[in-house]
Amino acid sequence: MSDRTLRLTLEYDGTDFSGWQVQDGQRTVQGVLEEAIRAMTSEPTRVRGAGRTDAGVHARGQVAAFSTATTIPALGFLRGINAILPRDVAVVAAAEAAPGFDPRRLARGKVYRYTFWNHEVRSPIHERFSWHIRAPLDVDAMTAAGALLLGEHDFSAFRAADCERKNPVRTLRRVEVERRGERVELDVEATAFLKNMVRVIAGTLCDVGRGETAPAQVGRILESHDRTRAGMTAPAQGLCMLEVFFST
Repeated sequence: MSDRTLRLTLEYDGTDFSGWQVQDGQRTVQGVLEEAIRAMTSEPTRVRGAGRTDAGVHARGQVAAFSTATTIPALGFLRGINAILPRDVAVVAAAEAAPGFDPRRLARGKVYRYTFWNHEVRSPIHERFSWHIRAPLDVDAMTAAGALLLGEHDFSAFRAADCERKNPVRTLRRVEVERRGERVELDVEATAFLKNMVRVIAGTLCDVGRGETAPAQVGRILESHDRTRAGMTAPAQGLCMLEVFFST
């Protein structure tokens, strides 16, 4: 029997993981997922993910795929893998996919959310999933600044210094900032992202929200291509991969 390809949608709390990608001696999402699949199939398994989330980053809609020669149905994998996986990661959907389906190569866009806990007092309940900012954030100013990032641009000013991508041009489709009580949520949608791109955008818009940077200055930071002019890289715990898009 030829191998089948299964597509998985994953949710995980990234707090206690050293990111997505397998690393020797480190606990990673890809690693524990491959171990669970091997326990079910007794096959050597390599799981392909749509994005390599960093240490401490969460996901509600990470997409992964793997190949198997077993006849276990998709629903059987969903139930079986979740019975094996640790409590901080789960498969929320499983389905048959085209042979060789590669989520990273075929993804046509992703949505990330960065969450700020905007209150004078820190919240133990929200601490694992947000960045605590005491000063009131001006959501209107952050929205105005975010609009300057929309479209196709060279985002060199908004990526990690050690980003290895040769082409820094990306297309931002959506930048939205919304207050929900004490939470301020920043949603960013793009065709693809550079290393730490959303976290640098979050750090920069946080400076705008606190009144430390004028909204118009963000456009000049973008045009400068100079990472030192943008804000800090926001802490990993506030970032969550919400959704991955594929061409239909």
